Order: sequence, then C-alpha cells, then structure tokens
Amino acid sequence: MNWEVVIGLETHAQLQTKSKIFSGSSIAFGAEPNVQANAIDIALPGVLPVLNREAVVCAIKFGLAVGASIAPRSVFARKNYFYPDLPKGYQISQFEIPVVQGGGLAIRVGEQEKFVHLTRAHLEEDAGKSLHEDFHGKSGIDLNRAGTPLLEIVTEPDMRSSLEAVAYARALHALVQWIGICDGNMQEGSFRCDANVSVRPLGQKEFGTRREIKNLNSFRFMQQAIDYEVQWQINEITEGRAIRQATVLFDPDTGETRAMRSKEDAHDYRYFPDPDLLPLEIGADWIAEVNAGLPELPQVMQARFQAEYELSAYDAAILTASRAMADYYVAAVAIAGAANGKAVANWIMGELAARLNRNDMEVAASPISAAQLAGLIQRIADHTISNNIAKIVFEALWNGEGGGQANAADEIIEKQGLKQITDTGAIEKIIDEVLATNQKSVDEFRAGKEKAFNALVGQAMKATRGKANPQQVNDLLKKKLGG
Repeated sequence: MNWEVVIGLETHAQLQTKSKIFSGSSIAFGAEPNVQANAIDIALPGVLPVLNREAVVCAIKFGLAVGASIAPRSVFARKNYFYPDLPKGYQISQFEIPVVQGGGLAIRVGEQEKFVHLTRAHLEEDAGKSLHEDFHGKSGIDLNRAGTPLLEIVTEPDMRSSLEAVAYARALHALVQWIGICDGNMQEGSFRCDANVSVRPLGQKEFGTRREIKNLNSFRFMQQAIDYEVQWQINEITEGRAIRQATVLFDPDTGETRAMRSKEDAHDYRYFPDPDLLPLEIGADWIAEVNAGLPELPQVMQARFQAEYELSAYDAAILTASRAMADYYVAAVAIAGAANGKAVANWIMGELAARLNRNDMEVAASPISAAQLAGLIQRIADHTISNNIAKIVFEALWNGEGGGQANAADEIIEKQGLKQITDTGAIEKIIDEVLATNQKSVDEFRAGKEKAFNALVGQAMKATRGKANPQQVNDLLKKKLGG
C-alpha cells in the first residue's frame, strides 16, 4: 500500500521584548533560577497582568510579513491545566479570536516551490521550567521563563514529508529573525517546534489519527523524529493496531519517539476569556505605523535581485536565506557595482560559503567584510587579477592580511606581486618559448588532439606563475598555431 504523510507544525517563537508579556520582569537568558519571577509571574493573590505593547507590535509585524489578517479585536483566554511549572494553574493565551489569522509562507524544497498556509498566530505566555537532572530523585522549578512572551504560529496540515516540514521551519526561523521579532536561538529555547504527524492511504480524503512530537529544537532532530514517527505509524497500522492520539517526545540518543501522554483536545483545557484583561483592539493607524517600519521582505528582495542583478530564482533564494546574508550581498554589490551582481553572488555562494561552512561560522562573523570581497571582485572585473589569482588573494584576506581595510585586496595584490600580465608582447614572448620547448604537444594539436592545446595553455600559465591573462594566452596560442 502507498501511504501519504500529513504534517502540520506549531511553532513557539519567543518575542524580542525587554520584559515579559504581562509583567515587568526581565526575559534575559541565563539568570540564576527564580530571580526573574515577580509577583505577577508567580501568581500571588491580588496581582493583575498588564499587556506588553511591544509584544503586540511583534505579532502585527509577523502578520503583515505573512500576508495574514490582523484582527481588529482579539481576546485573551485562560487555558487551564495543572503542572508544577505553571503557578497560576492556567496559561494566558488566545483561543477563539487570535490576533493573526490566515496568511502563509512560500518554501522551496530543491527546485520545487510550495506554499504552506497558516491557520493562526496568537500571543501567549510561556510556562516555567522543571529541572530534573541535579536534584537526585526530586525536581526543581525555575520560574524565570514563566510569563515570557511567545507567538504560537500554527500551520494547516499542508506538508507531505519531513523535508517539507524542515524547509518550512527553516523559512519561518529566517523570517522571524529577518523582521526582528525573535532571535531564533534554538539552543536557548527561543524557537521551538511541535510536529503533528499522521499517515493515510494515498488517495484517502480523511486524515489519519495524529500524534504530536513536542519541543523539537533542531532541524536535524525534526527530520529524524518525523521520519521515525511516520514509519512507526505505518508499521502499527499495517500490523492491525489503531493509532491513538498522543503527545510524544523524541529521544535523539535512540532516534525514536515515545508516548508522553494522551493528546488533549481544546475542551480539556476549559478555555474561557480572561477576566483580568480587556480585549486587544488594533486600529488601522497602528497597523500602518508598524508596516512603515518593516524591512524589505525576503520574497520582495528576491524579485528585486532577479530584476536588478539578473540572478536566478535559486541564487536569489539562497542570498535571502537570512537577513545577515542578504545584508552582506547588498553591501558588497553597492561597492562592486550592479554589473558585478552575478559575480558577487557567485563568490558569496561559492568560496565564502564553503569557507564559512568549513569553519562552522555565520556570515556575520566572516573575517572578510563585504567591502573587502567587493574590492577583490573589482580587481577581477578590471583584469588586474585572474579568477585563479583571486583565490590566492581570498585566502590572504581570510587570514587577515591587508590590514583589515576595505582596500585590503589591493594591498595584497601589490605586496605579493600578483598583478595580471596583460602586455601582449610579454605574453607572446612567453608563448614562443613554450611552443619551442613543447614540440610534441604542438604536433599533437595539429594532428587534431584538442587536449594538447590545453597542455600548452597550462605551460604558458605555469611560465607566468598564473599571472598571464588566460584569454590573451588562449587567443595568442590559437593565432600562433594557426587555429
């Protein structure tokens, strides 16, 4: 039997505010346990929550970025459940009327594009954290995270493979950082995904029973967890056992998912409007104000790159995969010139990306600045150096030579004597010597062996230590050989 995988993701993005969503406590990461939990966070009697305006601005930014509707009036609700790290016995969230409704995100899997529809995005507070490792049979409770502002982003069940799910998660991860609402730090819990996974026979319209994989904090684990869960569900159904709705955890050490608890439905949480919070009202003027402060969005920038710099859709997508990468490209092109837009893209996606990956570095930490790379590309464009020589200069730039200045490439070229030989007379003299000392290759070329020509080019470039203009060498050799 052929099976179809159905996946929807719920993502919790921690918002980049200075304080919590309903109190003035700090949300800075790494503080000692419970030092950032005030009377509101720990639910002392008589305290009242006050909504953080900046958290609402973050939600509006997201809604605008994904083409969603911003609700003119949304409501906060109490989601009731009992757990030690939830001091109030309920979580303040949004249920029936979320602040962001609809919208979606375009993703790319290989050469294929797909649009993932969003159901909603709503504001809520985070719970605290239970600590089990250091207490020898007991658990500790750290309430520093209690009340941390979150935007929960929920997709439709549009994804059909772990690859699509990871592509969506990566695109969302890049977008929330791009618009400045989340730092995206998965190790610190700023961006966490839950995957709802089910399978059904290919062609069946009804969805299968889903299981939710909780708290996936890396893209690699997400793919592994979904792939395992899919195969587990298929095996269960094939062997005649029914899938039961459940919440499961992924164990990276075993590569397996395991059931944690039966999956709750909305009625289990007994949602009701929070009596301490007024409905959130967002006017058109507020939305316009937030919209005016949004940066150019990735898809808009991709279209511009294709139009202005004649890049392919693939190149434009790679260069806008992160805000830092896009900013680096824009800065380099501004110096190198629009005519060199494709060359800048090639160097960023080629030599620079390879070196960054090898050193496990982000582009923001690159030892070669955008200005320095642009300077290098300008020297290729004006034939001061060849592409091969440029790789030597690139290596020197990476190692910090050239004084770290914008014109570092020029200094390296001058200091190491790397300027390309373009004097026709000088090149012609070298070619004459190569032809005189490589008669066998000359005879083979004239006998129809094209590889012999490449051997002669190689000898000429070797004689000039790679500094001769390759095109001039080719042209003059052909002229000398009668080709």
